[in-house]
Amino acid sequence: MRDTPSCILVMGVSGSGKSHIGKLLAKTLGMRYIDADDHHGPENIAKMARGEPLDDDDRREWLITLADLYSHHQREAKSLVISCSALKRDYRDRLRQAAPQLKILYLHGSRELLLKRLGNRRAHFFAGEHMLNSQLATLEPPDETEAFRCDIRLTPREIVAAFSRHLASC
Repeated sequence: MRDTPSCILVMGVSGSGKSHIGKLLAKTLGMRYIDADDHHGPENIAKMARGEPLDDDDRREWLITLADLYSHHQREAKSLVISCSALKRDYRDRLRQAAPQLKILYLHGSRELLLKRLGNRRAHFFAGEHMLNSQLATLEPPDETEAFRCDIRLTPREIVAAFSRHLASC
């Protein structure tokens, strides 16, 4: 795996720890990190801040941008970790079109734990139980053939270590 640039997606619903795990994973593997939330347009951010869930139309340009980031890094022979909700298989398929060897880490946990984590957040545009419920309803969880699954009850270091071992075995 280390011979060629790699592309990694850290996915899950809001509150699963995607950003924290993505940063730690990128640092551990010596890769660049991008938070997909930083690439939402102002309309999407405003919509989420009002408590309105995004739909497929809202996500279209955002997913194109993320796919372009993967493509760019592959052309430049650079490795990249992106944290992104990637709730639907179709979204992940679009990202895989740009990065065919994409490795996916799926962070999952109970609704109760996710709500607790969201309640501890400060200054984030994603707010509320309604928004989490919407993401959980939209989520098409990847199976073990599509992604490496990790329970968010593990510590961030345990998650990164488990995924790193998985990558080494690929």
